[in-house]
Amino acid sequence: MITRAIKNAFKRKKDKQWEFTYWAIDLHETVVRPNWSIEEIPVEFYPLAKEALQLISSQEDIVMIMYTCSHPPEIAEYLKFFKSHDIHFKYVNENPEVINKKYGNYDKKPYFNVLFEDKAGFSGEEDWAHVIRIIKEARNLI
Repeated sequence: MITRAIKNAFKRKKDKQWEFTYWAIDLHETVVRPNWSIEEIPVEFYPLAKEALQLISSQEDIVMIMYTCSHPPEIAEYLKFFKSHDIHFKYVNENPEVINKKYGNYDKKPYFNVLFEDKAGFSGEEDWAHVIRIIKEARNLI
């Protein structure tokens, strides 16, 4: 479940004294409901996805990476759309901050600590409430 990945990211950050953690976030069937249109991007958020992403965006020690197969013109539209909702992705399909480490080569695979991806089991319908709860618990916001 996503809460384990988030807890592990926060723990490793603290234990290793990292400045940032990196969260890769897929869009379709994770953040927004797909519309299977080639004319317009889907903009209907899953329940609590908008609020969770706003919360994540407000955390100065989390770098958000848009992880998508969208075409470049769609990505530009998404970046504007999310910015209008106070959701800020620093990178798209890359993490130039972490390229090579002694434990791995990230020239072609972006490095991240947490992955939000429907194909990896994340449920846009069910999991955003858990994300909000675990971040608030970790940050003592509850």
